[in-house]
Amino acid sequence: MSAGQAVFSGWMEIADKAAFDGVCKRAEESALEGLVSRYAATLYRVAYSVLRNAADAEDAVQEAFMRVLRHRETLSEVRDQRVWLIRIVWNVVLDRKRRMKARPETDDVAEERVSAAQHHARVLACVEKLPAKERQVLMLSAFEELSSVEIAAVLGVSESSVRSRLFRARNLMAAELEHTRSLR
Repeated sequence: MSAGQAVFSGWMEIADKAAFDGVCKRAEESALEGLVSRYAATLYRVAYSVLRNAADAEDAVQEAFMRVLRHRETLSEVRDQRVWLIRIVWNVVLDRKRRMKARPETDDVAEERVSAAQHHARVLACVEKLPAKERQVLMLSAFEELSSVEIAAVLGVSESSVRSRLFRARNLMAAELEHTRSLR
C-alpha cells in the first residue's frame, strides 16, 4: 500500500467513524424526542402533584430530561422507560422540596404569608359579624362545601331559603370586606 493509499484509507476510517457518530447522534436525538413527546405530560403530572406549582413542575420535568440527556448512553439498557423517567422526575422533585425547606424564607414570601394571614383573619371576623341564619348557611356552603339541597336538609328549611340566605350572606360579606378595606 502506498503512502497515498494509507492516508486515503485512514481518512476513510475517520470519515466512516464521523458518519457513524453522526448517525448514532441522530438516533439518540430521535430517541430523546420520542421520550419527551411520550412522557412529558405524565412527568409534569407527577411533578405538579408534589410541587403544586406549574412553573416549578415544568422546571422539574426539564431538569429530569437534562439528566436523561447527560446519561443517554444508558438509555438502551433501560427496560421500562416510563418507570425510569418517573423515578428521575420524582428524585428531581424531592431534591427541589428539600432545597426549598433548607432555604430560609425571603422577606417577600414572609410578607405574602403575613398578608394572607391578615386577610384570612379579616374574612373570618366578617363571617362572625353576620346574622346567625346567614352565617350558618355561608359556613356550610363555603367551609363544608355542601350544596343548597344538602344545606336545606341539614337546617330543615327549603332550598329557596338557603339560596336567599346565601345571597344575603355574600352581599353582607362583600360590603363588610369593602368597609374594612376602606378603613386601612
